Amino acid sequence: MTNLLEMKGITKNFPGVMANNNINLEVKLGEIHALLGENGAGKSTLMNILSGLYKPTAGRIFINREEVSFNSPKDAIHKGIGMVYQHFMLIRQLSVVENIILGMPQKYEPLLDIKDAVKKITEFSSHYGMNIDPYSKIWQLSVGQQQRVEIIKALYRGAKLLILDEPTSVLTPQEVDELFSMIDQFLKKECSVIFISHKIDEVKAISNRITVLRQGKKVRTVSNNTSKKELARMMVGREVSFKIDKLPASPGKVILKLEGLKALNDRGLKALKSISLEIFKGEILGIAGVDGNGQSELVEVITGLRKINKGKISISGINVTNLHPRKILELNVGHIPQDRHLTGIVLDMDLKENMILHDYYIPPHCKGIFLNWDFIKKHTCKLIKEYEIKTPSEEVLSENLSGGNQQKLILARELHRKPDLLIAMNATRGLDVGAIEYVQKKIIELRDRGAGILYVSTEIEEIINMSDRIAVIYNGEIMGIVRPEETSIEELGLMMAGTKKEEVNSII
Repeated sequence: MTNLLEMKGITKNFPGVMANNNINLEVKLGEIHALLGENGAGKSTLMNILSGLYKPTAGRIFINREEVSFNSPKDAIHKGIGMVYQHFMLIRQLSVVENIILGMPQKYEPLLDIKDAVKKITEFSSHYGMNIDPYSKIWQLSVGQQQRVEIIKALYRGAKLLILDEPTSVLTPQEVDELFSMIDQFLKKECSVIFISHKIDEVKAISNRITVLRQGKKVRTVSNNTSKKELARMMVGREVSFKIDKLPASPGKVILKLEGLKALNDRGLKALKSISLEIFKGEILGIAGVDGNGQSELVEVITGLRKINKGKISISGINVTNLHPRKILELNVGHIPQDRHLTGIVLDMDLKENMILHDYYIPPHCKGIFLNWDFIKKHTCKLIKEYEIKTPSEEVLSENLSGGNQQKLILARELHRKPDLLIAMNATRGLDVGAIEYVQKKIIELRDRGAGILYVSTEIEEIINMSDRIAVIYNGEIMGIVRPEETSIEELGLMMAGTKKEEVNSII
């Protein structure tokens, strides 16, 4: 099988960091080639070079045996390379069709031929099974739907080599299946896919060959028959446990009580429909559901980021309904948000500044009206070491961290405060196996110290393994609350599809 892509001796230096060190990579025509590595291993940097976003410090790139050099992503697109970035390159205020045709030549310039573009987008959507309304605004779409827009945008521009950067980190199990089906359709057109991931099971399931990177260097290229244990060892340089060890919960008093919550989504439609829940101290309540069924709105109303129309929210017996987010956080509440860029960190602030976003006005972070930078620096350096955040220094802007290290930054800020109530949504999104193991251990330690935890995730196995109880949400309603040890994945799947708990047994 001939090589579609060859990258030879690729090296990329940033100030204080060698992100890629003499990496060689070959991708064959018609194959799915996985790039596997822990956070900060250099996967995204290597692909940013291939997609024209970065220029390599050294090295050569060949497409169909022709040497190429890219000065911009536009050059890479012209050579048939399309990349779907981990953090989407979409303009939230524009519609789907406007985002897809942005920057492309039009038949009747300066006029936009929206009607023709919508027709083509609809054809792409139908062919690849990714139904999207071309006229929807990006801000109205779920994260999974936004990813589909990015994929359609790459295909619309004629991609022959599709690069998917952590594509399943924002998807539900059903959406992952749909993505894999789309990839199969794409390969039938004699194209290739580079699949960047840290999820070993998925990499083994979908890829033909796997290249493992660690600390900016290529470890080895292997077949998908390589064992999960060996791939994990190659990734992180040590043995990794895939089993979550936790003692049975010892629930205490109610820490969070939701009574008949009703709220609207951004489109003015009903998102939450009379939701009532209780979370006790010393337990993890998991929220399972297909993305877009009210999980985001539920987290936002609890943390004060969205108003409710009806109902009551109590934390430790205190009515916090529609309170300002700061007032809620001051009740010793931690929040790991769904979108780290929108509500988790400030990208153009450094690590020190991001680490004190909650506490900058509270001593010892400040002295009177002045920030105590000596303490803040020591505090940040301590958390960088404790949470293994890969960065040259605490002065680095957060936008220069890898996605996984940005997530670790948020986790460090939220967990070190030892909150009484933690609201966590997709807490392990974008993390490698070693980091996931560490984060889950920290959250379980928090539970064992008596904190109540609302744990929202679209990773169904993670919900089962982490939760003491599971509440299944569908279309803004709770289908039922179950115990993971008494419930099968099939039963959870039926509830996630809209079957009430009491009706499940009659179906199975």
